[in-house]
Amino acid sequence: MTRAFSIFAATALLCLFASSAFADETAPAVGPVAQGPAGAIPEDPFPRKFPAPSLEGGIGWLNTSGEITLKDLRGKVVLLDFWTYCCINCIHVLPDLKYLEQKYDKQLVVIGVHSAKFNNEKETENIRQAIVRYEIEHPVINDAEMTVWRKFDVHSWPTLVMIDPEGNYCGFVAGEGQRELLDTVIGKVVEFHRAKKTLDETPIRFDLEREKHEPGPLKYPGKVLADSAGNRLFISDSNHNRIVIASLDGRLIDVVGTGQMGSADGDYKTAQFDHPQGMALVGETLYVADTENHLLRTVDLNTKTVSTLAGTGQQARGREPGGALRTLALNSPWDLVHVDGILYIAMAGPHQLWAHRLGTDRIGFFSGTGREDIIDGPHTQAAYAQTSGMVSDGTFLYVCDSEGSSIRKVSLDPRGGVATIAGTHDLPRGRSLFEFGDVDGVGERARLQHPLGIALAGQTLFIADTYNHKIKTIDLKTRRVTSWLGDSQRGDTLDPPRFSEPSGLAIVGNQMFIADTNNHRIVVADLMTKALTPFVVQGLEPPAPVEKRVAFEPPKDVIDVVPQTLAADKTLPVRVSITLPEGYKLNPDSPVAWRVQSEAPQTLVAAEQLGTKQEAQVLPEGEILIDVPLQSATGQATLLLTVTYGYCRDGVGGVCKLGVTSWKVPVNLAAQSDQRDVKLSAVRDK
Repeated sequence: MTRAFSIFAATALLCLFASSAFADETAPAVGPVAQGPAGAIPEDPFPRKFPAPSLEGGIGWLNTSGEITLKDLRGKVVLLDFWTYCCINCIHVLPDLKYLEQKYDKQLVVIGVHSAKFNNEKETENIRQAIVRYEIEHPVINDAEMTVWRKFDVHSWPTLVMIDPEGNYCGFVAGEGQRELLDTVIGKVVEFHRAKKTLDETPIRFDLEREKHEPGPLKYPGKVLADSAGNRLFISDSNHNRIVIASLDGRLIDVVGTGQMGSADGDYKTAQFDHPQGMALVGETLYVADTENHLLRTVDLNTKTVSTLAGTGQQARGREPGGALRTLALNSPWDLVHVDGILYIAMAGPHQLWAHRLGTDRIGFFSGTGREDIIDGPHTQAAYAQTSGMVSDGTFLYVCDSEGSSIRKVSLDPRGGVATIAGTHDLPRGRSLFEFGDVDGVGERARLQHPLGIALAGQTLFIADTYNHKIKTIDLKTRRVTSWLGDSQRGDTLDPPRFSEPSGLAIVGNQMFIADTNNHRIVVADLMTKALTPFVVQGLEPPAPVEKRVAFEPPKDVIDVVPQTLAADKTLPVRVSITLPEGYKLNPDSPVAWRVQSEAPQTLVAAEQLGTKQEAQVLPEGEILIDVPLQSATGQATLLLTVTYGYCRDGVGGVCKLGVTSWKVPVNLAAQSDQRDVKLSAVRDK
């Protein structure tokens, strides 16, 4: 029987902890736990915990090779992240989760529970794309029917639930900006269960979705900007963290940025971005919404340099009305439009529009209260919901309000206001946020699904109706919404035209450039014939991968082996047998690696072999075979052999642990010995 949790009870659990943890505002985020007498177990941070419900109920698992149960995770602190990939607040939580996963890499497991808001988000393939796009490295349940959501009595995105190493529900927190609290709580729980000996600090690994993706010239391009006069197309190659500049016929002009995530200013080859989105061109200055850096950047196309215009690099937590460019924090700027010397910013994080008059040192609020809703009215009373795309006719801004699935008409007159021209608005209790679909019609009868891109040609707006995989039009005179390209089916064909979550549009003459985001491509639609053709940037390559060097740590626990006298040979054969916990087998998809080191100078193993990671052979019955190359046929040495391997429940379970076992082996090679190999064994109990 599913146990329901009251919000009050669960909140009280975490709030009680928070009140004690933060009684002293000067205390560090994580401090030592009072141990009392030597060997005593510290006080349980959550004495009123109770068994957590199961994780059953999803329709699929991602970022892992199989289903995961709480029993598989016994011994780990578990953090459930209830999220939906459209939600900007959920996106803001991801850096905090990554920080915690890295800090508690052997003690914490994060499980994403994707409980969808939009219909499109219920599809496993779309969630897979979002996992790769947002570079998520933990398992995710597709909770399409919100079964797990209901089990844990969740009511909002994002919500984070903590489960202790014994499988007990500890409490939850809702909303973003909870890193310090979670860091403190996890630190306390880790220390308590380490002392209690119920903490399993065996490293684990998961089969990530990104490992299945082949690199290509573009990776999740977000926005496009066309420059007819300069014969240029600017592409925000978002997940390659760079801006691509091409001619309108596909010739590569320049690449701005190293492709590595960061915020460094400098020339094109040293500058860095973090998932840039919208752009605006003023003369030979390109303004860039550097979304996940929470910055506005400028690209000087003459000097080929990148500078930071606004933001501190930290996400704003409040809703400040404005401030100085470099001292005021921003919150996920998503798109930009320039009109008459003013740069307008779709600030997705606080659900507002901001503005900056070029040449001044000020930036701040232009329209929207900051409440997440679709409410029409004066700029100071209107409400938006995750502003994500903009275009202007010089008198109005036309804005994609993605979370409200609406298109807004915004007066550029500060005394003016906001009207909704497609989709619902002003419904009670925030219901406008949940009125979406795929319906052509006039004004508020029409339905869109999380639109992100917008362009204007004459009196016609073109909309990238992202989650419907369509391009739609809106007649500005009649407000009629019409499907123009696409049939609601996710795909990558040109005839029939199909897209996968298109996010950006730009028009030059009779051509519309479409950022077909999840297909990692740009396509061109003829406005007269609707014919679709691919736009290939000739000579564009993906950024060079950066090799992640992981320092080899000498093993802490080493098995001493009696001296071995072997017959002289060109190699030292070693046969390794590992006894795994009941129900576990070596993971066939995880290579078994070995390294050999020496405590003292020796002549048996060549210097270039020492410390080098090499792959071992695994026999069908699980025995590991290693041949250590030798440079001398005789001699003595004490070798340290370390073997690293993955093992899973039944060999293919969703949780795969990483085993590291080391042996100290004194070796003597002698011509007269009958022994031909070294036999090593070990037992893993976790």
